[in-house]
Amino acid sequence: MVQKYESPVRIYKYPFELVMAAYERRFPTCPQMPIVLDCEIIDDAETDNGAKRETKRRCKLAVDAPYLFKKIIGIDVAYFIQTNFLDLKTRTLNIEAINETFSSRIEIFEKCRYYAHPENPDWTCFDQVATLDIKNFFGFEHSMEKMGMKQYSQTTQKGKEIIEYFINELKKEGISHVDRWKEDETTEPAATATTTVSISSEKPPLTRDNSILDADYIATYLGQLSPLQESKLVQFRKKIEETNHEGKVPDYQTLLRFLRARDFSIEKAASMLQESLQWREEHRIDDILGEYKTPVVVEKYFPGGWHHHDKDGRPLYILRLGNMDVKGLLKSVGEDELLKLTLHICEEGLKLMKEATKLFGKPIWNWCLLVDLDGLSMRHLWRPGVKALLRIIETVEKNYPETMGRVLIVRAPRVFPVLWTIVSAFIDENTRSKFLFFGGPDCLHIEDGLEHYIPTEKIPSFLGGSCIPTISTVGEAVPSKLYTRCFLSACHCTMIHEGGLIPKHLYKSESVEEHNGVPHGHEHHGLYKSVDLKPGQMFELVIKNTDPKSVLTWDIDVLKNDILFALYRTDKDLEQSFNDSFSSVFDNADMKEGVHYTRLEEKVRCKPKEGVQGSHEMATAGTYVLQWMCPPSCDGPAQLMYFHEILSSANYKGSMTSLQSGFSSNSLQSR
Repeated sequence: MVQKYESPVRIYKYPFELVMAAYERRFPTCPQMPIVLDCEIIDDAETDNGAKRETKRRCKLAVDAPYLFKKIIGIDVAYFIQTNFLDLKTRTLNIEAINETFSSRIEIFEKCRYYAHPENPDWTCFDQVATLDIKNFFGFEHSMEKMGMKQYSQTTQKGKEIIEYFINELKKEGISHVDRWKEDETTEPAATATTTVSISSEKPPLTRDNSILDADYIATYLGQLSPLQESKLVQFRKKIEETNHEGKVPDYQTLLRFLRARDFSIEKAASMLQESLQWREEHRIDDILGEYKTPVVVEKYFPGGWHHHDKDGRPLYILRLGNMDVKGLLKSVGEDELLKLTLHICEEGLKLMKEATKLFGKPIWNWCLLVDLDGLSMRHLWRPGVKALLRIIETVEKNYPETMGRVLIVRAPRVFPVLWTIVSAFIDENTRSKFLFFGGPDCLHIEDGLEHYIPTEKIPSFLGGSCIPTISTVGEAVPSKLYTRCFLSACHCTMIHEGGLIPKHLYKSESVEEHNGVPHGHEHHGLYKSVDLKPGQMFELVIKNTDPKSVLTWDIDVLKNDILFALYRTDKDLEQSFNDSFSSVFDNADMKEGVHYTRLEEKVRCKPKEGVQGSHEMATAGTYVLQWMCPPSCDGPAQLMYFHEILSSANYKGSMTSLQSGFSSNSLQSR
């Protein structure tokens, strides 16, 4: 197995010659690297009138491994051969190191480079590449790989610290400048004592085609990264550069987001990014901020807008979903236009994150979404609306990974778990972990309330805060540019539309194509399971709950004939049965209703082409049973599709009231 590590560029704000003087001080040993026991010069030669020097050292290193491991392999120290190629004319030092110990079983090759900064000759750059090739190591290949990663991380982190330490030592000795090598000199540059240091006080404008990734840039724009993550980022950029010969290479923030989304797998991230870049080109996404024209209906009725920042500096977007007329929006602007609106918001978010980074002086690489669900009802579960929402989620997940830092769901009503059941399975697991739910009308005066995440003075008045946003009344249009202007000026008002029902005369057509039979996503995502039942036959789903106050939610679609649905609970430990049964698990266990088990919801009769959604707070641990039955009186078999999910109590904040099953037929009107 071969592992490659590559560090970003480190920048020393000192001339190359002074850095070299400091570098020489680290031999044969230095206190910052106790692992290096000794370095013996075995060859040293100068050429070109002293301008070039080749030095070979044999370095003795302590094996940083558990005692038992060292006993098994039979060594306490390892030897490396390091060769330095110094060129004072070009102001470069190239270093190569390779292991001598166990060289037939494992090959460690490291290449480092010091060189004058290409845009500021008074600064010095450093980069580092290492490969680890483990051929055969007594069955401990994985352990050696881990130790190699650890050693690389340690040396990368210590390298700059060591140079800085010895430069300070030189300064204490009165040496703060070293003359450059000149053609007519016959001796190597000498260190001189002077207080004058030719160092620029300002960082040069690096060519922000991102050709140089330095430590300062990482700290300012990317945040804390491990040496291995930095290495992956550098390699990822090079891979994208190699494949995008003519195309534009995204900035490091974008590259890092795609890497994080694929757990720093370069191959997976590259595949995801290439697909996204092609999608952006096909749909002209790079031009959307300048070319997008907000439809009048959206300006008048879309209840969302940017609203200051959260406590971590993330741009905050507020969406009053409960006030949104989903059917009216779809019928008036269409699904494609609603998707385009979402993409415009996402592009605004990317721009605002960069501006927030400059404003707060720290990396802001995602934004915060607050969703107010006050007013959410079964009409929001209209099938084409859910279909459009799932399409939007899928598109955003693919092309804007890791842009969502936190999602605050507030004033979640009883119907919300039903919508969450349908939608959550389409959301990336990592994104889902960022959701926080606040049930009940009060999301402030509870433990871990909104004030923990949003500055008190920025919490909107409609959520109980003191900030009074400019609320656009129903039907009042406001220029879309006002959103950004209010956001950037940090004024006391931001624009958030109130929403409301869209008049039918604004509809483009009188109907939106209804989904026939199977809910959107069933065919592609395999979320729903199909069950066929003969008259009198039943199917029961046994759920063992060990998380009190978690929420069980379900979504059922009846495709053929009537179905009876009920929910039960028992303290007994029941097992799931997949047999074609005409009897209940309670019958098999010889249990009596009201004694050994309880019916939590009366039987609901569901007819063909009806959808049934519901939720139940599982207040206590125990066994819960979802039961479907084809009535014996049916003239033929019944067919249904179902999906269920458990919303963890840890992810739900506030009270939860169980919702009895509600109907949402495929032709259900939203009003």
